[in-house]
Amino acid sequence: MSNLEHYKMFINGEWSDSENNNTFESINPTTGKPWAVIPEASANDVNQAVTSAYNAFNEGEWSKITPTQRGKYLRKLGELLADKSEELGKIESIDTGKLLKETRWQAKYIAEYFHYYAGLADKIEGATLPIDKPDMYAFNVREPLGVVAAIVPWNSQLFLVAVKIGPALAAGNTVVLKASEHASAAMLEFGKVIQEAGFPPGVVNIISGHGDPCGKTLTTHPLVHRISFTGGPNTARHVIRNSAENFAEVSLELGGKSPFIVFDDADLESAVNGSIAGIFGASGQSCVAGSRVYLNEKIADKFLDKMVSLASSIKIGDPLLEETQMGPLATQGQMKLIEGEISQAKNEGANILHGGKKPTNLNGGWFYEPTIVDCNDQKMKIVDTELFGPVLSVLRFKTEEEAIKLANDTKYGLAAGVFTKNGARSLRVTKALRAGIVWVNTYRVVSPIAPFGGYKDSGYGRESGMQAIHDYTRIKTVWINTSDEPMSNPFQMR
Repeated sequence: MSNLEHYKMFINGEWSDSENNNTFESINPTTGKPWAVIPEASANDVNQAVTSAYNAFNEGEWSKITPTQRGKYLRKLGELLADKSEELGKIESIDTGKLLKETRWQAKYIAEYFHYYAGLADKIEGATLPIDKPDMYAFNVREPLGVVAAIVPWNSQLFLVAVKIGPALAAGNTVVLKASEHASAAMLEFGKVIQEAGFPPGVVNIISGHGDPCGKTLTTHPLVHRISFTGGPNTARHVIRNSAENFAEVSLELGGKSPFIVFDDADLESAVNGSIAGIFGASGQSCVAGSRVYLNEKIADKFLDKMVSLASSIKIGDPLLEETQMGPLATQGQMKLIEGEISQAKNEGANILHGGKKPTNLNGGWFYEPTIVDCNDQKMKIVDTELFGPVLSVLRFKTEEEAIKLANDTKYGLAAGVFTKNGARSLRVTKALRAGIVWVNTYRVVSPIAPFGGYKDSGYGRESGMQAIHDYTRIKTVWINTSDEPMSNPFQMR
């Protein structure tokens, strides 16, 4: 334990251990060994964090500053993140197994999210209402909600933090961030950047721990006014039930099993590269992973030949090395899930075109080969099970109508990809797909300007974009009687 990195939680502007010094270890997925010690928040720790955020919202410095000043804090935060992208990226890579070149880039790019919301902070406008009553002046204003509970999973943590606390803080709320029990270090390290940016105490609090008591206490706390959750559907159901205790507003981003449709007129090189990025980028550990590929039967064999060739050349290894193209899975649980699903798919008649096992040249970590599974039936379990790993299910189609039907035949609806040179077809298909994000002739592109969220079991609510900042406010309507005459007797109706 003494050789491991020891982290603390960030509560009310100070660093603190958990109550009774309870901790748990974070495992480096590249080695399969512990590398850091993380505080395990108790119910009392969570209460301190929420109370701190509530006091900062109601009576602290944050409650008194102007929206323009809030924007300046966010702009400073963005600048610091860009400067510290190398060190933050390295910590996230060690903790999650994601490639350093990706985490480094992501840490730098999320500065744009804070700059975007810094610019919007003083542009949250109300409206004058053309009211139908004489001698009445009515208008509405948007006001912050209060304390926001932001719950973030281990993958893409800094990005997910930005899309949650950027609009929340810009709108004037305060935040309690809960890091995942898997790979908490980057979130806790982010607290140092918050501190350096000079945010008043209690505006941003960062806690770590498991679902019970940490997550449960946070999502049921009577002083929490909004819950922004990213994770899996099963945990989300608990979050929704917990919110019945405090009537907090809830938004959910729950991942998916995104379809990737390739028509016979598509640029095959572009489509194959897009599919490689969509399923093997981040080792498939992305909520928008294009894990179901639907190929027009005319080009299926040619596409798969190219796909298998590229997959076989992917260099798997230490995510901190620049030459590595795919790192390990983040948790041992993912490894076991994938191994079980691949075994079942084989039993159901699937053909493994590439991969399907651990690399033979790597020991100690949770590595898994890029895997391509040729499926003969849409109803096979692997087709609609989110694996969160580098596993691609492949099916074929004959017509546009069939492709749409197969793509929509899922409980999820976060993202989709369409590759075609036919502009009219691209518009028809994007309209028909039941997904919150559709990429045409590209994949896995994000921006602070573009809303992000899903349909069905992929959740509800949107992150990023201008709408997100409105979601962290509520409308107050104000009525003013402009007449000098006294109000009439309420019992004399006329």
